[in-house]
Amino acid sequence: MEAERDAIIAALTSVVDGIAATFGPVCEVVLHDYRRPENSVVAIAGSVTGRTVGGAMSEIGLRMVARGDEAADELNYVTRTDTGKLVKSSTMLLRDSSGAVFGALCVNVDVTAASEVHALLGALAGIGTAPGEPPVTTFGDDIDSVVDVMLDAHRHQSWALLDRAGRLDLFRSLDERGVFAVRRAIEQVAGRLGISRASAYSYLSQSRKQANTGGHS
Repeated sequence: MEAERDAIIAALTSVVDGIAATFGPVCEVVLHDYRRPENSVVAIAGSVTGRTVGGAMSEIGLRMVARGDEAADELNYVTRTDTGKLVKSSTMLLRDSSGAVFGALCVNVDVTAASEVHALLGALAGIGTAPGEPPVTTFGDDIDSVVDVMLDAHRHQSWALLDRAGRLDLFRSLDERGVFAVRRAIEQVAGRLGISRASAYSYLSQSRKQANTGGHS
């Protein structure tokens, strides 16, 4: 099975360059191997998100990993990078012959200029409307920085002020977003929350047990 997955990755490597060449400098194509989330980028063409080969997956990729074989392709979604670029993307999952998800082919198109022209033409025509602000997505070669951003998004309240239910909800939410697919994440989360690694493992285990049984604390 691993040989089959390796063959699929190898076959798609040249496709990455072909797609990027077709759409030009506003396009970036990334081939991910989810078997190694900390260094999932195995091929890349174009430079929209600034990543390189050996770089980490984004928040979107971690979410896909968390969903496992139940994950589905996400097409034509719009996000904004932390540098302000407006990016339209499609994430197409790679599956082996058993249907197991093991990677993804991602196409990212910088539509910042197109969006600005569209807004200008709309204003000139008197029909401009303010679009909803797309979510900011963290792209980076360092998986720790991606996990840190995801942790920051959940730190609306001090850990010390959360009751047991709130703490379990926090760990369940992080788990659903794929944070714990990263090997060092449990230590990173424990350090950020100011708790021991053993406590972090305990909360993660309890949150998963609660999710599996559908129970509530």
